[in-house]
Amino acid sequence: MVGSKVDADGPDRDAPAGGSRARPGGALVLIGGHEDKQGEREILRDVVGRAAGRPIVVATVASEVAGELWVEYERLFRALGAADVRHLDIAQRGDAGEPRWAGILEGAGCVFFTGGDQLKITSKLGGSRIADAIGAVYRRGGTVAGTSAGASVMSETMLVGGAGEESARVRGAVRMAPGLGLVRDILVDQHFAQRGRLGRLLGAIAHNPRLLGVGIDEDTAAAIEPDRRLRVLGSGAVYVVDGRNISHTTIGEDQEDRVLSLFDVRLHVLSAGDSFDLESGRPVSGQPR
Repeated sequence: MVGSKVDADGPDRDAPAGGSRARPGGALVLIGGHEDKQGEREILRDVVGRAAGRPIVVATVASEVAGELWVEYERLFRALGAADVRHLDIAQRGDAGEPRWAGILEGAGCVFFTGGDQLKITSKLGGSRIADAIGAVYRRGGTVAGTSAGASVMSETMLVGGAGEESARVRGAVRMAPGLGLVRDILVDQHFAQRGRLGRLLGAIAHNPRLLGVGIDEDTAAAIEPDRRLRVLGSGAVYVVDGRNISHTTIGEDQEDRVLSLFDVRLHVLSAGDSFDLESGRPVSGQPR
């Protein structure tokens, strides 16, 4: 697993990058992309609030237009009250060991990954001291947030490709790779309803039903709190696909072009204020009774 260590003695469900058997004290904010940047900016406002006056580090390592994204997010975070906004822009893996990057992360209350290509993040940072330092921010009670590709990279296994807007195939082109490992038992997909990715997420979960599939709409966030409760905020929905009780699947068959069959898959659709207990596997309504 990229960026974290797995102990062979037994499951460690939340070992962050760098490895730790203790439950992290911080939060993860997984954003489905295209978060509101002009109106109420609810999600970005939440990120700034979580930093609690400490520095916010904007990591643009996933993007080909890192400079443009840095200018945009620095302006946004400062407008929302952040006094100290810093830039983490590692162009290539060989630069990840430079001492100045560790200094940028010192005292950080939040690390925010922009969108782009999640493989750029893991290939540059996976297993590095910077990944360890980001994991340390999370363990100490800070927040690690990410939008689009920056959300997908948080998990132990991440989705990196696959056809959307169609039913999953037995040998469909769902591509997965190791992520940063900040959370181990979910698989994240973003731009979810907007790009019709339910079939893709079902196909990915069929490969390993141990993982919960979490699909996040645009301008929507799934915040994983220290108590292992996933809380929804924003204008869209979060979809949780639970395949742990699948009774039948054709994923292992040789008929590559056949549409995938899956029986007894559970799907939860959560809106703003709702939450999902990752320990019990149960949703909790945010609406008053």
